[in-house]
Amino acid sequence: MNGEVERALAEAFRQEWGQIVATLIAATGDWDLAEECAQDAFTVAMESWRRDGVPDRPGAWLTTTARNRATDRLRRQSVGAAKLREMAVMSRGESEHSEPGEDARDVDEASLSGVRDDRLRLIFTCCHPALALEAQVALTLRTLAGLTTPEIARAFLVPEPTMAQRLVRAKRKIRNAGIPYRVPPAHLLPERTQAVLGVLYLLFNEGYSATSGADLVRRGLTAEAIRLTRLLARLVPDESEVAGLLALMLLHDARRAARLDDVGDLVPLEEQDRTRWDRDQIAKGVALLRTALGRGRPGPYQIQAAIVACHATAEDAADTDWEQIAALYGWLADLTPSPVVALNRAVAVAMAHGPEAGLDLVELLEASGALPGYHLLPATRADLLRRLHRTGEAAAAYRQALHLATTDSERRFLTRRLAEITTED
Repeated sequence: MNGEVERALAEAFRQEWGQIVATLIAATGDWDLAEECAQDAFTVAMESWRRDGVPDRPGAWLTTTARNRATDRLRRQSVGAAKLREMAVMSRGESEHSEPGEDARDVDEASLSGVRDDRLRLIFTCCHPALALEAQVALTLRTLAGLTTPEIARAFLVPEPTMAQRLVRAKRKIRNAGIPYRVPPAHLLPERTQAVLGVLYLLFNEGYSATSGADLVRRGLTAEAIRLTRLLARLVPDESEVAGLLALMLLHDARRAARLDDVGDLVPLEEQDRTRWDRDQIAKGVALLRTALGRGRPGPYQIQAAIVACHATAEDAADTDWEQIAALYGWLADLTPSPVVALNRAVAVAMAHGPEAGLDLVELLEASGALPGYHLLPATRADLLRRLHRTGEAAAAYRQALHLATTDSERRFLTRRLAEITTED
């Protein structure tokens, strides 16, 4: 019974955390209170569900409990009747509690101010231009996705105390500046869209390849990111980069069923069973990408989608157009230079022109001191050395990557690779 409750709570956290917190923020305007009461609700659920069983609608149960906790806290703090009335209004929508994968049918097409999705409001509030871009993204990942401060710090490759301070300062600024909790009017959307795209992109990435924990894939986060990006695409239908990001997500997500084996271990792209890829979703992603590129305003998300489309449309691994992928990564590096893009380009160059060419680029990246603590840098070096039959050096690089890896699935994959070359040696 305890195992069933723990699994139900874990699933509820993945699926419902963002909705619960966003709903409480909408009602109270207090970010810390919302997070604390949401956490309290999960703590209460652990005991209650063990005693009474898992409720039919866990999300509604948790929302009600969190709301009641917030009401009690506000009453004790003598906030006043007006705020309590706002809490009462919230309960009316409880029967319409939505699942993360649902279509965004609650958009008022006639008016952007008619958007009633609390999670989208939350993203736009976090992405107010008064906040620094990294603070915008980090705050949304914390409140909407429920990522811990260490997880967000790893995603940004910064120390945990640094990220904790950014989150505190961002919440304080929202409170002190009176930043409104709403989707902005149409004339303000362009200045917020880029930051919102960054949030949705990182939200999807954390679901597609988690930064820590037992599960490499967190399906609830990828589904939520896709749902919110679809909703954003309806708000700004002519924004090419929104369509590009949605295409990128769909093309990645189409391969989800083949990425892990039966025990949850990572399956490399070249070894995946392509019959398990979702061909309908690939077709939708490619069509979206063509529409976006046809507008003549290419951007980083469209280029990344084009790279993934090269993989998704290849009949098999040997048919992959690595020359095109390497060229696209070069274009991406010109638009958004970053060490992660440089590392991915090195992999593509290695596939197109041989492992020696790729290794030269990796060594340049290492010499620059970029990506400290990023396990994929030594893992890439290890793979290229393995392909060059330099097994001693490859083994050392695999051990370094294994030491830095943060998910169980990645550790098992690297352990297998290390065992393969040490056995051969």
